[in-house]
Amino acid sequence: MFYNQPPTIINKRLIIFTRYPEPGITKTRMIPALGAVGAAKLQRQMTEHTLAQAQLLQSIDDVSIEVRFAGGDKQLMQAWLGNDIECIAQGEGDLGQKMANSLISAFQNQTKLVVIIGSDCPELTPALILKAFQQLHLGSDLVLGSAIDGGYYLIGLSRFIPELFAGISWGSAQVFSQTVEAAQSLNLTTAYLPPLADVDRPEDLPIWEQIQKEC
Repeated sequence: MFYNQPPTIINKRLIIFTRYPEPGITKTRMIPALGAVGAAKLQRQMTEHTLAQAQLLQSIDDVSIEVRFAGGDKQLMQAWLGNDIECIAQGEGDLGQKMANSLISAFQNQTKLVVIIGSDCPELTPALILKAFQQLHLGSDLVLGSAIDGGYYLIGLSRFIPELFAGISWGSAQVFSQTVEAAQSLNLTTAYLPPLADVDRPEDLPIWEQIQKEC
């Protein structure tokens, strides 16, 4: 006799949002300082650094990793990052729609806890990501790590909450505050991680240079 197998439950999933490092397309605000090729190289290095931090986390906790990419294609991404890394195109829409779609997919696949990060915050450590998952496990509805520029470098959820991804001025300095306002209007229990800096502009490069010295 055949029996239906129960779905595989993935307790924790870390989703990394990034771009394929194509000159002239990625890290465009860095081009005046680094040139198009140098800016793309920075995108490549920062993505690899973020993925390495995620893989360090896997060495201490059972977390699955998924990379959501823009630009390039799946073949190019896996030639770069390896066939063992699950790479999925971000799809259409603004950043909120793309994150919402990744969350819907994760929760539909029986994931219990989901954390989304970008590749622009090199100060983000495995310990901080682990803390986000722990806060969700302890009952927080939402975990946020604020970026100094007004956005956020991390968002974690134990269920999909669509209101957090609609009506947000993506790319502005109001992203974090608008998300907090939405969470408060829904009476969500929210945990916060320490503020960190994104590396988006030439004046942010010393942060990346310091990280490289420490590695």
